[in-house]
Amino acid sequence: MTDTAHNVPHGTPPARPDHLVHVIFITAAAAMGGFLFGYDSSVINGAVVGIKGRFDLGSTLLAQVVAAALLGCAVGAATAGRLADKIGRIRVMQIAATMFTVSAIGSALPTAVWELTLWRVIGGFAIGMASVIGPAYIAEVSPPAYRGRLASFQQAAIVVGIAISQLVNYGILQWANGNQRGKLGGLEAWQWMLGVMVVPSIIYGLLSLVIPESPRYLLEAGKDEAARKVLAEVEDDDVDLDERVAEIRHAMRREHKPTFKDLLGGRGLFLPIVWIGIGLSMFQQLVGINVIFYYSSSLWQSVGIDPTSSFLYSFTTSIVNVIGTVIAMIFVDRFGRRPLLLIGSVGMMLSLATAAWAFSYKTGTGTHISLPSGQGTTALIAAHTFVLFFALSWGVVVWVLLGEMFPNRIRAAALGVGAAAQWIANWLITVTFPTLSDWDLSGAYIIYACFALLSIPFVAFLVRETKGKKLEDMG
Repeated sequence: MTDTAHNVPHGTPPARPDHLVHVIFITAAAAMGGFLFGYDSSVINGAVVGIKGRFDLGSTLLAQVVAAALLGCAVGAATAGRLADKIGRIRVMQIAATMFTVSAIGSALPTAVWELTLWRVIGGFAIGMASVIGPAYIAEVSPPAYRGRLASFQQAAIVVGIAISQLVNYGILQWANGNQRGKLGGLEAWQWMLGVMVVPSIIYGLLSLVIPESPRYLLEAGKDEAARKVLAEVEDDDVDLDERVAEIRHAMRREHKPTFKDLLGGRGLFLPIVWIGIGLSMFQQLVGINVIFYYSSSLWQSVGIDPTSSFLYSFTTSIVNVIGTVIAMIFVDRFGRRPLLLIGSVGMMLSLATAAWAFSYKTGTGTHISLPSGQGTTALIAAHTFVLFFALSWGVVVWVLLGEMFPNRIRAAALGVGAAAQWIANWLITVTFPTLSDWDLSGAYIIYACFALLSIPFVAFLVRETKGKKLEDMG
């Protein structure tokens, strides 16, 4: 349990917990919400062109449909923490799984664009809940020495979900002979892309039935014996469970239920640590990472790459995303959080600037658009490099920091605000990209490069290192 984490002396390798395999299973099951988070967020990438053709949408309205889920995400993220304190972490996971399932079915069978938008918003509620409850639950069941790496499961699941969604989209497109509106079993290809998500949604719901409730919540609910049983499953065999329960209760007595008012300091403004959490969340999105995952297929087609190849490049960027995430999981508890963020910021800034230069050579209009061969290759390499640097730094580390940087008394409420800010920034980037792209694709990437540049002094001067520290020592 995180409430009794002990600092690991510098240079001393952590002991392997007795029940690490079981804890990994619990963590992976909880992170299935992250998989759906990534899948649902990215699957729209493959359906954009089909949706645009089916409902005859312009760039502005198309952006609203794509971004609609993000508004639901903000609401789900803002409410999940308090809801989990009232009904439990597992119950919130089950609610999210139900919403994912309903959203997948509805999104596959819309009769009008407003219906598709509604189902996307419902899916967004589920994504927002998963974005909060996953890291919180994992932090509460993780052995302290492995907390950073286990917390990284959430981001790992997200990037795997993104990759699988692109692979499924590519397979369906091949099945439909390269036509997103090609008929398959009475539905168009893009409808199958959105509907397939019902499978992992059901798996998530089933997994939530077999993993234990958080020991911390069980003690808060007065279910002491159930809490002891879970502690026995996740703690070392030589741990005195009575002493551990007493320690957790002592930590809980020092806390109070966080409210929005607890996040406020002087003049009715957020506390500095809350602003830093909001800043981390917003920078993670303002560098434009989700342009790659929401629009990459249509982006590559807009510079002259054929549809089948554009789907393949979307999949390869997802694989690079997975590789970068694995790198981060290996080094987040070795190098620390801040060094990885700074490395990522520099790498993202350079790769985004390179992509902006390449896109400045875009020529032609309408459906006759292309890049010179050299610039086209450069743009592809820069996009993949950008994803790699994001994944090995901001993609993982922000989620780790949000789960551990806040004081205990405000953690749940502050995490909800931070996650909501992330979704709002995500929405802003998603809804503006089509217009920015039509205006000046190169200029859009210059804007994202500037945000990557600004993130460097933000991390250097404002973000504190949390590596090896106990959660109750955060202040």
